[in-house]
Amino acid sequence: MHTKNEPLPSAAYHPVGADNTYQSSVLTRGPWNPEHQHAGPPIALACRAIEAVAHTHGLTHLSRLTANLLRPVPISVLTVQVTTDYVGRNAGHFSAQIIAHGKEVARFTALAQREASIALPKTLAGHPLAQIAVAAEDSPPAIFPFAGRHVGYSDLVETRAAHGHIFDGPCAIWFRLRYPLLDTEETSPYQRVAVAADSGNGISAVLDLAHFSFVNSDLTINLLRRPVGEWICLEARSYLGDNGCGLAESALYDHHGLIGRATQSLAVRALHAKHPSSP
Repeated sequence: MHTKNEPLPSAAYHPVGADNTYQSSVLTRGPWNPEHQHAGPPIALACRAIEAVAHTHGLTHLSRLTANLLRPVPISVLTVQVTTDYVGRNAGHFSAQIIAHGKEVARFTALAQREASIALPKTLAGHPLAQIAVAAEDSPPAIFPFAGRHVGYSDLVETRAAHGHIFDGPCAIWFRLRYPLLDTEETSPYQRVAVAADSGNGISAVLDLAHFSFVNSDLTINLLRRPVGEWICLEARSYLGDNGCGLAESALYDHHGLIGRATQSLAVRALHAKHPSSP
């Protein structure tokens, strides 16, 4: 296992061999299992591939990205495959897969739109759009409770608390990548959102990580405009049912204000619980 004494990788992923094939680095490691990735980085990797195909059709705004997380994503070689489902005058629909060890581990659908300048009325209900009161530069550092156990996601991102605290209920946390998705290119604003948005259930957790898991099996991101800058803020909260299911919801911001929302469906389980048939 990679230790803190060893040099860190230069990026989350490194291209290998065939097109759209990448070696995952330990910077993608998540908190639930040391052999599995946090879902944010592979979702961003799929986002990157979808963006590239959408751009060939002149579709430059990724307005929705839905990830269905079918299996844990291993820290291994990943292949991303994108299909163009339909492209019309103003929007295009795309789907994608991530393959690891010959198995599909994640499936995606996305909507990309053609951008056009439009003059809006000066006075609109709900406008100007909401902003986070405390900028990233003025927010204190926020530390994930699993940071320091091993090299992983908490090393990939820098986090700062605009209000509240990580793993202590509703909060607003700024995210910035410390390392690029790929060291061969600049990480796009949409990919930065994807890396951060999958953390909504974690930062707003209301259950003790030592006694409960609350893993998400999906993520949907809706964006009203292109994000600007390195910092992305999640204003997140979790809602839990007594049926072992839950929902995490995040309002997404950059320094200019609201950019969209993200939702995650949660499977809430007690750790080390006995099987019903056990004595």
